[in-house]
Amino acid sequence: MSTYVFVYRTPRGFTPGDPAESDAFIAWFRGISNHVVELGEPVYSRHQAGADAGETDLGGYSLISADTLEEAVALTDGCPALARGGSVEVGELTPLPPEISAQFGIAKSSAG
Repeated sequence: MSTYVFVYRTPRGFTPGDPAESDAFIAWFRGISNHVVELGEPVYSRHQAGADAGETDLGGYSLISADTLEEAVALTDGCPALARGGSVEVGELTPLPPEISAQFGIAKSSAG
């Protein structure tokens, strides 16, 4: 199994913290719980460097395990961010060889 990052994109100006929003995410995560590697964290403060990200802002992330990219993408079905005009970017994480991390004095992450 591979590890995938889900990057949640919320509509511009969206403010997290609504109890109904939290309940919707809890229900969705319960449905995919056997694939969740790391629940992740929501984003409350942000800054965009580089190209404009369009009509969305960074909303948070999760790490998910799946056999294929297609399976990971299918797990986004029902994500509350999608119902509110946002999106979920899905990317397969590719572990760096330990010698690359060692060059920078960085310990290898356990995710991935």
